[in-house]
Amino acid sequence: MTDYPVKIPPELFTEWISEALLQHDAKSGTIAAMVADRAAQWGADQELKACLWHLESTRCNQIVITTLRAARRPRPPGLAEQALRAIVSGFDPEGRSGQVVIEALERLAKFEAKQ
Repeated sequence: MTDYPVKIPPELFTEWISEALLQHDAKSGTIAAMVADRAAQWGADQELKACLWHLESTRCNQIVITTLRAARRPRPPGLAEQALRAIVSGFDPEGRSGQVVIEALERLAKFEAKQ
């Protein structure tokens, strides 16, 4: 592997430290973990951005680029998908699955009322 220096911009590091201090009341282990998580995510985002730029600059098929982006940064399931999963996996009207289904139906009702 080639040694390629990846440096976090100092202003980002300072921002992350400040956010962690505000959120975690100076618990050093928690602050270090939060900053490490943010740094890892930032590095992964930079790597993905570089890969996508390379594919675009070589005029790679747009479907490949879109598929790579979707695979590396999948979106969390929406409320409708969560509700469907809850129903398929065994609907529990008094548990969390019931609440997800209720929230999805309420959102659908609001959407339909706007039309």
